[in-house]
Amino acid sequence: MEFLQEWGYIGLFIGSFLAATVVPFSSDILLVGILIAGGSYVVTPIVATAGNWLGGLTSYYLGYLGKWEWLEKWFGVSESRLQRHKVHVDRYGSLLALMSWLPFVGDVFAIALGFYKVKFWKSAIFMLIGKGLRFVFWVLLYSEFGSRILDVSLF
Repeated sequence: MEFLQEWGYIGLFIGSFLAATVVPFSSDILLVGILIAGGSYVVTPIVATAGNWLGGLTSYYLGYLGKWEWLEKWFGVSESRLQRHKVHVDRYGSLLALMSWLPFVGDVFAIALGFYKVKFWKSAIFMLIGKGLRFVFWVLLYSEFGSRILDVSLF
């Protein structure tokens, strides 16, 4: 992850993109690292949000390409189990995209939205809002407490 921080905003974009796919990675830590290195409080969350959002849309698209038979064959997931999950996706629809920022399950939500062919544009907008709010939260948290925490940890 250090090499991504060395690349600055490009590294943040790449790391945020990868974190929104099935690659286990923390874009939050990378974002805070950029802020510690002197990154802009405005540009940093915009870059992180853009990368993470495009990564989430990639996960949506991978789900969109998915087929029932593949899930049964390669992952051992039965069609009846997929039908049970579909009830929840039908109930909440594109609003699930607001939760795509969550660790672990967020990627699953993005893939499921694509797999069940939930409206793309609504899902994309809710995904952008959810991911954007997440990074704004981290910037606000860092701006309020970051310097004090770093000062304490130096002693």
